[in-house]
Amino acid sequence: MPGVAITGLQWGDEGKGKVIDNLAEDAEHVVRYQGGANAGHTILVGDEKYVLHVVPAGVLQKEKSCVIGNGVVVDLEGLCKELSDLEARGVNTDRVYLSDRAHIVFPFHKALDAARETAASDENKIGTTKRGIGPCYADKVARIGIRVSELYKKDLFKKRLRRLVDEKNTLLEKVYGQDPIDFDEVYNSSLELAEKLKDRVRDTGVILQEAVRKDERVLFEGAQGVMLDVDHGTYPYVTSSNASVCGITAGAGVPPRAIGTSIGVIKAYCTRVGDGPFPTELHGEEGEALRKAGNEFGATTGRPRRCGHLDLLQVRYAVNLCGVRGLALTKLDVLSGKEKIKVTIAYKCEDEIITEFPASLDLLKRCTPVYRELAGFTEDITDVKRLEDLPLNARRYIEFIEANAGVPVIFLSTGPKRSQFFRRGHGEQLWDVDHVSQ
Repeated sequence: MPGVAITGLQWGDEGKGKVIDNLAEDAEHVVRYQGGANAGHTILVGDEKYVLHVVPAGVLQKEKSCVIGNGVVVDLEGLCKELSDLEARGVNTDRVYLSDRAHIVFPFHKALDAARETAASDENKIGTTKRGIGPCYADKVARIGIRVSELYKKDLFKKRLRRLVDEKNTLLEKVYGQDPIDFDEVYNSSLELAEKLKDRVRDTGVILQEAVRKDERVLFEGAQGVMLDVDHGTYPYVTSSNASVCGITAGAGVPPRAIGTSIGVIKAYCTRVGDGPFPTELHGEEGEALRKAGNEFGATTGRPRRCGHLDLLQVRYAVNLCGVRGLALTKLDVLSGKEKIKVTIAYKCEDEIITEFPASLDLLKRCTPVYRELAGFTEDITDVKRLEDLPLNARRYIEFIEANAGVPVIFLSTGPKRSQFFRRGHGEQLWDVDHVSQ
């Protein structure tokens, strides 16, 4: 019974948290495998709203093992606060485990992140959340980062932290003109936080490898989206990890065979935050209306999201990259009331028609969308629980997406609440890989 990967296929914010929360009911383990506190999953359970940053969305389902994998970069203070806040609201976090191989985000990472973004010219700004994610991953790749396991070897930790603080303070003071970070404060607070977390620290790779051997149901939870993947997204306007399915085996510590089914999550339209090219972006009143209708503001930062029409050229690129077997379509209800719905089926650059998503950002910036206009629908669909009960034009919109993406829509979200979600067809056999196909 292989694992199921849930991946955002756009620029993040596709509604993965709600999808994961619903599917976690049938899982035994939910695993976050990349990213950090720069991501946020918003989940509505009844009238209760939960915003998760690093803790896997499965925590809101009872008796699930929730793993923060080695591929995640962890702000210790932020994680302790997130756990404390959940517990204060009656959520049991006893089975939230933290990989001993995960890298730690320190205050100097955040300070450098903010300093670099502030100092960058407008054309070179990435749109980072300034949570220290990029600098932490940079230290990881440079082989000077500090992992969770080292917190419990005080002499080694002190020595390695001193080296990092001295190096980062030189950059902060000499290059960016910022105040230095106090070593003792970082050292002492890190040890205090480590003590709070010590009972959660595990070799999570062993836990998950054993789960795979026993054919237990494992749900792999992605953060951000494919177009923010450091290798396959719109580089350099990306995050610093592999936000696609490609990051699972490295970030969770499991063999490739652990991934049996890949489910891609897309909105019925498209959004992105931060800078970078966005071919279908809507400006002015039309863009603002879509933003308000969809409540498109960042769960972590509160930043307004850039909004645009669904881009099927981009979706197809992500589907093929991730080996997606089925789609979860969210926020279909936001499009209710539109007489016409535009969908991008290709790009035009000068006299050339482009049908594959380009790697060149220079080319992408010069592209204009080629739209197909479909009939819209006006009915309220927030209480719909079956595909056949959707308005005819809503069903035709879904069929058009399926035909162009090459995979079926097997999950549908028709509102923000946990209950406004239903499965169709092969979604009922999600954990049997042989049945999840078109």
